[in-house]
Amino acid sequence: MRYLFLFVCAVLMTSCGGGSSSSQPPEPPVGPTDPCAQSDCNLWEEATPESVGLDSTKLNDAFNYAFQDGTFTQAAVVIKDNKLIEERYRGILDGELATVTNDLGLDATTINNLFATKDKESLASSWSTAKSFTSVLVGIAMEQGLIASLSDSASVYITEWADDERSAITIRQLLDMRSGMPTVCFNQTTGSLGTCETSGGSGGDLVFSSNQMNACLAREMAETGVIQPWYSSSAVYQAGAWLYSNCDTMVVGEILYRATGKDLETYADINLFSKLGITAQWWQDNDSTDQVDGNYLAYCCLDMTPRDFAKFGQLLLNNGVWNEEQVLPTSYVDKIKNITTDSLVDEYSGSFSYGLKFWTIGSITQSDGVVFPAPNTIYSTIGFDGQYIMIDFENNMVVARNSLYHPVLSGSGERKMDITPEGIAQSDFVATLPQGTGVSADSSFSPANFLYRVNQAIQ
Repeated sequence: MRYLFLFVCAVLMTSCGGGSSSSQPPEPPVGPTDPCAQSDCNLWEEATPESVGLDSTKLNDAFNYAFQDGTFTQAAVVIKDNKLIEERYRGILDGELATVTNDLGLDATTINNLFATKDKESLASSWSTAKSFTSVLVGIAMEQGLIASLSDSASVYITEWADDERSAITIRQLLDMRSGMPTVCFNQTTGSLGTCETSGGSGGDLVFSSNQMNACLAREMAETGVIQPWYSSSAVYQAGAWLYSNCDTMVVGEILYRATGKDLETYADINLFSKLGITAQWWQDNDSTDQVDGNYLAYCCLDMTPRDFAKFGQLLLNNGVWNEEQVLPTSYVDKIKNITTDSLVDEYSGSFSYGLKFWTIGSITQSDGVVFPAPNTIYSTIGFDGQYIMIDFENNMVVARNSLYHPVLSGSGERKMDITPEGIAQSDFVATLPQGTGVSADSSFSPANFLYRVNQAIQ
């Protein structure tokens, strides 16, 4: 991601015309109306905190924490007992504006044109939260008989792997980030993708390549029993070790494409989004020869409203049921719940689970000395710059949060990731704050701290 940070500042400067918004296309609308307004897709009843056993004052305190200056929070939504209890939205605040303008060397008008005004109709973006959506699509494809089993060799669909040692890789291993293959990064010198030279923890850097799929498919199994710099500078890499990898999810997206005969967005529209009343736009790479005029980025970059992200969490709380329809099989929801026993990550310090593209929120000590959450109790999607859909099965609650976002569409005007030094003034990219636009400052938002404050409101 460091390469992205170096270039995105220039993207903003050129695409925004140095303070004028005349060349910056407006944020695309979600649609003329909320899809739930004209169809029976179970939009939540709005209710008071007290009606579901929450203290409104304490809940307000939790939201005040999440929206304080320096968090870069655009939206937060709390759903409890299938009711919309609280939601809040805002644009960029004064302190954040100063941080961004100072760090990027831009004037405040330029930044305000992108981030000043946000409400419930404003789009947020997923970054790696999209990985969890990709996983759920695998569960749906299994129910339809298009994918037989998670224990199937990926080479059933990725036939290029059928005649070598990669044939041992299962779909489940790709979903759990245990494929045994290295991460992939963009090499600025060669202008191409290749094996990462260091372990950065971000899953590899694909975004500067016009084709983000081919290098992922071309990876070989890694040698084990040696130090691999893309895994660790000191620890020996062993077969089956957990390694967060964007490429693993890109391959899952290709499996879905070959198994279903439809691109990710189309398949999701038919089998998931339309069921939940979601209007979503999924980013692609910029290679017109692959998939459908570009490979869909299964590892990232779904744009929808914060309420729509919360609907995804509600679907899981409902054990896959929406509007009395079994959209996602209960058996797959059960597999997600079971990651706390069969997908524990013990290669690193701390206690968390990662499986089927879902995380559990790590425990931290709160300001009052309480350790919260208890290990492996809160499930979550997690995306870069703080995109969360947190699912509390015990309290029947979804807590979703998104950072400030604007889609920069100054090139093709389409959601095709295109960030290249040669065409910087015609770039299309996912501009989230703070670090998605190149700002070096971190957000002060903590999901565990926010969730603890929400939890404290339970009477």
